[in-house]
Formats: sequence, structure tokens, C-alpha cells
Amino acid sequence: MIDKEELKEYARKVKADLIGIANIERFDGIEKQHHPKSIFPEAKTVIVVGKRITRGTLRGVEEGTQFGIYSFYGRIWLEDRFLAMVTFKISEFLEDRGYEAVPLPNIPPDTPPMGIPVKKGYPAPNVLIDIEDAAVRAGLGEIGYCGIFLTPEFGPRQRFQAIITDAEIEPDPIKKENICDLCKECVRICPLNAIGGKERKIKICGKEMVVAEIEWEKCRICKNGVFPNIYYEDAKPDRIAALCSRTCLSHLEKKKRIKNLFNEKFRKRSVWKWEKD
Repeated sequence: MIDKEELKEYARKVKADLIGIANIERFDGIEKQHHPKSIFPEAKTVIVVGKRITRGTLRGVEEGTQFGIYSFYGRIWLEDRFLAMVTFKISEFLEDRGYEAVPLPNIPPDTPPMGIPVKKGYPAPNVLIDIEDAAVRAGLGEIGYCGIFLTPEFGPRQRFQAIITDAEIEPDPIKKENICDLCKECVRICPLNAIGGKERKIKICGKEMVVAEIEWEKCRICKNGVFPNIYYEDAKPDRIAALCSRTCLSHLEKKKRIKNLFNEKFRKRSVWKWEKD
């Protein structure tokens, strides 16, 4: 069995900003196409690793003047090499102790299979884990009203990857306190009126979250910081730099609902909006 505190101390040493641990039983009920055991049948633990997106990286998007810097943090998921190096170092930590570790990038799980089952009863490749769902199960935070993952440390400002391992590690508790206060500023600010109207409750490992319904066909064409999914055009886009997410960040900082705060406020000027071509 791996000592959890030793693992987390090493994760911090290799520059992980967030790490959460879920035992495999927390994934009971998930279909084979998205279950960690479909990738590693002997899995006992799923580790979710996170790295912050620096607030200054979003500054150019907030001002509407510089969008390229944000890509350093993998706006197309696989490019986040900062986080990937951390994930692989933690995987090496586990394998140096005799436990197999499967590092996983954060490819959106609504990307369809890219092959056919290798035999009857198997899911089609590639099996994709919903890593934000896993992050809830690993005790790292919640899915906010606008559908973006929030942590008590950084709000929406991080990316995640995961490691599946056969090591037994004590799981972290599910986060009970709410980060999102249902202010619904994301609904009011959306230039295309893609958020809201209806809402639904999500329940993961006993944690209930209220999430707005989103009209994805509108969201995908938003030019206010949204980036499309490069794997599948009908999948959910990357919205961490989007106007809704940046508004959420501004609100959470103003209300001091997250820990990583700054000397100056994030939103300093009236927001720009591109509503239509």
C-alpha cells in the first residue's frame, strides 16, 4: 500500500498544484466505455492530478488582445506538457515502488470511439475517462452552475489528468462545501444566450450539484474565448478561457470563495463581447 502523504509530498515536489485520490469502488455504475477498469482491469485507485492555469495567461483573452499564450496550457488538451510532465513523474513514483501506473490525458469523454471492440464484450477503443467526473470522485471540487469544474483553490483555473494504478491508496473525502454560490452571472453574461433556461441536478458519490443546461450548438461557435474540440466537432468545446468562465472567476475572487487571490481584481474594465458575425 502506498503512503498517501508521501505520494502527495512527492507530487508537490514535482510541481503538482492539486492531487486527489479515489478508490475504484467510487466508479461503480459507470458504463464500460468510460470505466477505468476497462483500461486497467486490476485497478484499485484513480489519482487525479491538477495544475493551475496562471491568471496572467487569461489576461490577453480578458482584454481581447492575446489568445495564443493560453494554448501553452493545452487548449487542445494533449498539448498541456506542463501537466503531462507532472503526471508522468507521479506515474514513475508509483512504478518505482512496484505498482503499475497508467497516465491519461484529458480528452473530452463525448469524443466517440475511434475503433471497434477487439473481442465480444469489450468496449470500443479508445476508452475515455471523464476526468472532471473523476475529479469530483477524488475530492478535488465540483462542477459549477455553468458546467465548468471548480476547485476551492483556483475556481475554474486549472487542468486535470489522471493516473490509474493497482496500488491501494487511502481515498480523499468528497468535498462537501460548495464553491459555486449559484449567482448565475454566467447566464447573464453569455453573448449567445447559450446558458440557462433549464437546470438539472447532478449527483456524484453523494455530492449534489445544480448545473445549467447549455445549448452546445451555440456555445461551440462562441468567439469570446471558446476553443473547439479538435477530435470531434460536435463534442463540448474548451471553455476555461470563455467569457462565462472568466466571469465566474471574477465573481469567485470578488466574493473570496477561492483561496488563490491577488492584489488587484481580475476584471478591471467593461467586458468585450462578440455576439455574432
